[in-house]
Amino acid sequence: MQKEVIKVANLKCSGCANTILKNLKDMDGVTEVKVQVDQDEVEVSYLDSTTDLGKIKSRLLSMGYPEATEANGLLTQLKSFKSCMLGRLN
Repeated sequence: MQKEVIKVANLKCSGCANTILKNLKDMDGVTEVKVQVDQDEVEVSYLDSTTDLGKIKSRLLSMGYPEATEANGLLTQLKSFKSCMLGRLN
């Protein structure tokens, strides 16, 4: 089992956290997800034999929460606003 802490951009509130939790927990091999909104961090535990960290980061990017080292352009910010709103509704 592997555990990674990923610093992400655009993490604003519990709605963002709910969206991230929901979308990462359903990935094959992911065993646990924790989101620290105040630290802009996502902690992911996963089975190293079935899960690729790159796929986890790619999923975060597709939701609008790129790794903090990536360019954080307007399009990515807009995706995060949508994900945040949907997370608040759930």
